[in-house]
Amino acid sequence: MDSLDVGLLELLDDQPRMGVQEIARRLGVARGTAQARLDRLLASHVVRGFGPDVDPAALGYGVTAFATIEIRQGRGRDVQRHLAEIPEVLEVHTITGPGDLLCRVVAKSNADLQAIVDRVVDFDGIVRTSTVIALSTPVPYRTLPLVRATGTSAGTRAQPV
Repeated sequence: MDSLDVGLLELLDDQPRMGVQEIARRLGVARGTAQARLDRLLASHVVRGFGPDVDPAALGYGVTAFATIEIRQGRGRDVQRHLAEIPEVLEVHTITGPGDLLCRVVAKSNADLQAIVDRVVDFDGIVRTSTVIALSTPVPYRTLPLVRATGTSAGTRAQPV
């Protein structure tokens, strides 16, 4: 990554629907250069997509919780399929430590969260869960600081993608 890649990603982070022509104009490069850089970032999976960033709270899901799940040996794929069928389970990570999976779950209320947790645990492959409710999100999911740090590693000019 170099400063041009970082600039391109900063523009897309701020305005994901910005066209390549406008990106090129703002970066002061030819349209073909901007398109080639974007194509490389997509091909190398640095940029994963351009979908809308949906806020679950705006859809009525104001409660966010994290559930640690312990599963029965050999049932991992079955449990993952079960969790994927529950719309309120936003993401699932396999983890180390006192559990096997970490899930981010959203709910409309604490009572709704209880119903969702009941659906999660109503599966033979799940041994136990532990759930915590997020009270606030002082640092939301973000990648731009990482992009900037990668593009300027220790004062040396990084290589283009």
